[in-house]
Amino acid sequence: MQEGYFITGTDTNVGKTCSTVALMRYFKRQGKSVIGMKPVASGCFMDQGQLRNMDALLIQKNASVRAGYDLVNPYAYQLPVSPHIAGLENPVEMINLLAKFEQLKLLAEVVLVEGVGGWYAPINNHQDVSDLAVALELPVILVVAVKLGGINHAKLTYQAIQHSGLTCAGWIAMCIEPHLLCLDDNIQSLKNVLNVPLLGVLPFMEVIDFDLLSRQLKL
Repeated sequence: MQEGYFITGTDTNVGKTCSTVALMRYFKRQGKSVIGMKPVASGCFMDQGQLRNMDALLIQKNASVRAGYDLVNPYAYQLPVSPHIAGLENPVEMINLLAKFEQLKLLAEVVLVEGVGGWYAPINNHQDVSDLAVALELPVILVVAVKLGGINHAKLTYQAIQHSGLTCAGWIAMCIEPHLLCLDDNIQSLKNVLNVPLLGVLPFMEVIDFDLLSRQLKL
């Protein structure tokens, strides 16, 4: 691994996976090999006796090299609830996640790790997503849902990332509402309060075109 990033969001369902896959396509266009990881996922489905997550499968599919599902998504929980509740019988162990990451980063030049929920979402009864990001020691890319209330969420999350001591490499504006009023004004307001580069504005799409989205990004 020569390069790696931790992808976090202002909340759940803000487009982290969409941004992660767009970033994977972006790095591929730069001629780099890339692989992704979704360490923890809830709301998984059963497939041939194994729990699988749609976002993790998408990340696995878009990698430059094939990696086993258990490396891409070590903790898959069926209940669509917070991992610290969904995983009571099989709680996330940080040492296991770090070991899987060490294996993955040998396979490609770029590794992208997507968090679950928001920055302080609990992954077990003692640790949050933020603890995982700190343990991985990766620069953070913040995915911001451009919506009413999004500026508050973005400021709070950015401040929390700064407080962790990690570098925030930049942020991605994810347009999740097709008819949001004053879209450009909202993005400009976010640019004014987030003191890191805007890496791209990803437009709302009914049918997602990841190649098109990847062309909106610049790192």
